[in-house]
Amino acid sequence: MISLALIDEFLGQPPNAAEHGYQIDHILEFAHWFMGALFIGWSLFFIFVLVRFHKSRHPTADHAGVTSGISTHLEFSVVLIEAVLLLGFAIPLWAKRVNEFPPTGDAILVHVVGQQFNWNFHLPGPDGQFGRRDISFVTNSNPLGLDPNDPAGKDDIVTLGELHVPVNRPVIIELSSKDVIHNFCLPHMRIAGDAIPGSLIPMWFKPIKTGTYEVVCGQLCGLGHYGMKGTLVVDTPQDYQAWLKERAELAGTASAAPSPAPAKAEKPPAKP
Repeated sequence: MISLALIDEFLGQPPNAAEHGYQIDHILEFAHWFMGALFIGWSLFFIFVLVRFHKSRHPTADHAGVTSGISTHLEFSVVLIEAVLLLGFAIPLWAKRVNEFPPTGDAILVHVVGQQFNWNFHLPGPDGQFGRRDISFVTNSNPLGLDPNDPAGKDDIVTLGELHVPVNRPVIIELSSKDVIHNFCLPHMRIAGDAIPGSLIPMWFKPIKTGTYEVVCGQLCGLGHYGMKGTLVVDTPQDYQAWLKERAELAGTASAAPSPAPAKAEKPPAKP
């Protein structure tokens, strides 16, 4: 498969970092080589037709056309190979990705919310429960609208533009959007999905390599679409726990910060 993979490298496909990525890569490799063979074959056939049936060799048109069945067999073979690719490989792989989710007991659950032009990541705290979100609570300091009165949300972790996950553990993502349709794309993890306002779109992957990877928006979402990027950091289990502890301490510090005292009303001036 090393020779087949050369076409993916030539086309700029980033290295795979997900457990299921090799399946996606194999389909892309075969499809690209197959389309390349078709391009070369039909180009040679076109040149042959130009030479073979040039006007100088056939001044009178032949209205009978091709009488052999070779062209029919060739066209049927192309359709058959495309049907095998679609029905035998692409659709079953797609069905497996959208229907067979890993058990949530060992998975990392993340809510990803797109907005123009950033990605918000919401993780549950140690209690494993997401806090309630409501649009009425959305502010600059509370971009997801977490209910401050909900006990389940007191330990939640919310980050902007950067998500940390542990290696060799499945990650289940639920996508949504605050404004327009975005597309959450992780090229190195071989997954992408639309973030639609008012909907939760599930997707999942299992990273197998530590490192820092780019998150991009694959859907034209406005003038700042080009800059809607984020970062996925795949940590070792120890580094991931350290990151969770750091975020929890930051969240605790922010919640413990004293709110500004209300201004005291001035006494009215004494009457003369």
